[in-house]
Amino acid sequence: MDHDQEKEIVASVLKGDRQAYALLVEAYKAPVFNLAYRMTGSLPEAEDLAQETFIRAYENLWRWRPDRSFFIWLYTISLNGIRNHLKKKRGSETRGADWAEEIERESAEARAADQPEGILLEDEKQRRLQVCLLRLPADLREAVVLRFYDDRSFEEIARICGISLSSAKMRVYRGLEKLKGMME
Repeated sequence: MDHDQEKEIVASVLKGDRQAYALLVEAYKAPVFNLAYRMTGSLPEAEDLAQETFIRAYENLWRWRPDRSFFIWLYTISLNGIRNHLKKKRGSETRGADWAEEIERESAEARAADQPEGILLEDEKQRRLQVCLLRLPADLREAVVLRFYDDRSFEEIARICGISLSSAKMRVYRGLEKLKGMME
């Protein structure tokens, strides 16, 4: 969806057309959900967080500035909600460790299943990567997810996370270095 379409839809919603908001939800539900899933490792939590993001955005739509990207604004709302959720869960590292253990257990079960070896190895790599991703500190995980799972530029990462461009680059770099170390 281009920026002009976003502006038209938001203007319609602000004038009372609640149905128009469904167009924004439809356009952005997948990336918002994917961000929440990559950050939490839990489908139910990701679904709840995505829904909360769209509710929060709807309630605060009047605050969106038409000279800014709606998607970046929405992603910032989503990321802030995820951060708050992870803090309430007694820290993201604890949740990540619990989830990582569950993925490792599932991975061992998959190895025992009767699957072709090539598929099993690729699946194993993906599971290990997800385990390692969940073990990263939240700020590094955010940057890596935004860069490599959502294909965001460093400038977009900086705006979404509310940090400088150099900090965004550094977080991605540090996240990758930690992931490499964990994967070895």
